[in-house]
Amino acid sequence: MTSYEEKLFIGGEWVEPHGGHYEILNPATETVVGLAPEASRDQVYEAAAAAREAFATWSRTRPEERAAVLDRAADLIQRDFAPYAELARAETGATTATARGMQVAVGVSRFRRYAKGALEPVEAAVVPQVNEAGPMGKAGVFGAMTIRQPVGVVTCITSYNNPWANAAGKVAPALAMGNTVVVKPAPQDPLSVLRMARALEEVGAPRGVVNVVTGSAPAVGEAAVDSPDVDMVSFTGSTAVGRRIAEVCGRGMKRQLMELGGKGAAVVFDDADLGAAVLGIGTTFSFYSGQICTAPTRVLAQRAVYEELIARLAAYIGHLPVGDPAAPGTVVGPVISAAHRDRVESYVELGRKEGARVVAGAERPPLDRGFYVAPTLLADCTNDMRVVREEIFGPVVVVVPFSDEEEAVALANDSEYGLLDYVWSGDVARAFRVARRLRAGGVGVNTVARNMEAPFGGFKMSGVGRDVGSYALHAYGETQSIVWPG
Repeated sequence: MTSYEEKLFIGGEWVEPHGGHYEILNPATETVVGLAPEASRDQVYEAAAAAREAFATWSRTRPEERAAVLDRAADLIQRDFAPYAELARAETGATTATARGMQVAVGVSRFRRYAKGALEPVEAAVVPQVNEAGPMGKAGVFGAMTIRQPVGVVTCITSYNNPWANAAGKVAPALAMGNTVVVKPAPQDPLSVLRMARALEEVGAPRGVVNVVTGSAPAVGEAAVDSPDVDMVSFTGSTAVGRRIAEVCGRGMKRQLMELGGKGAAVVFDDADLGAAVLGIGTTFSFYSGQICTAPTRVLAQRAVYEELIARLAAYIGHLPVGDPAAPGTVVGPVISAAHRDRVESYVELGRKEGARVVAGAERPPLDRGFYVAPTLLADCTNDMRVVREEIFGPVVVVVPFSDEEEAVALANDSEYGLLDYVWSGDVARAFRVARRLRAGGVGVNTVARNMEAPFGGFKMSGVGRDVGSYALHAYGETQSIVWPG
């Protein structure tokens, strides 16, 4: 793929960045994919001001008009599916299957879903109330209704692990509700999001409704949060960055939707289908090299099946080809950058020092170029180890033994995170009983699959708010009530 130079998208215009450009590297080859624009603070503020100006009109457009724009965007992305997937693979390091099926295809489906979402009713009736006469007025029956109104200008800060799906999952519902957006992509792979902006421009999104500002410097993201024109911040990323964003939002009472870190517990009971459990847990190793916050990275195995589960996981790793994500048959590609590779490797070494047993992995794959990490399995772990408590965000699984149901629940909940947990058991009643006790925003019972209409979000340090399906429409809306005498 030939490298190229991009511009910022502000107020319906493609604008030269004040800070020049920086290189986007292919994590598999370390070659330059393209040059991303480095916005200045002033340009970010200009983008937010453009979104503010566009909001007055876009928020009053008919739902059918908003739906039509989102539907046409889905059509256009589908039309150019192949080059979009190639770009996604090049700048993220995802395998071909992941770039196509889980990045661009999910982006298309989310624009389709929220084209329909724009047509969902925003009004709901409230049960009438009979009031006695008093200081607030005469006696009477009072009716009421609720109306979901758009929040205003939404800053969408996206994660690097899935630029198409994550950006579409923010932009599409925000626009469907009548908001306007400033999108600040992750610095590692913003080119796909800029292509998404071009698609929205081509299908007739009005000037200023969608704005994209990029940059490698923290100041770009900071400006996208602290701009006085921004009413809400939707952020996907680390808990540490989420905390800082929340502090700024708190000062201005800006609405927040935060999808933060995870350290998903996978509770495997002794009556579980171990083959199914291994396949589910194996997604940590194989899907986007473990760079997913929903991964079941923290395995809690009942002692009767502890060693067998470890042996099966080790065997599973042995059948995972690691290498060029563009090559047929590759399952595990690189992580996003050299810095992240070094971080993941440092955690593996830390686990060894903490007393974990390295069952598989822990050595860098013998590849000449690219940011590769070997799928790694650490056993004999305890809940006080940092490798068990902290999010590694790579193809690393830690295994902790437990004796009974009470200990399993206690270990699973002994975490600052609570995004997605998992339970494997042949006793469905027990599986659901345990699931209800887990302090996590979602629980998979005998599966790692998700229902894409179910709410998504975290307990504790894993986030604030819920999105996906119709819940996203509520997340990007404010609820207004109107009351009248009957």
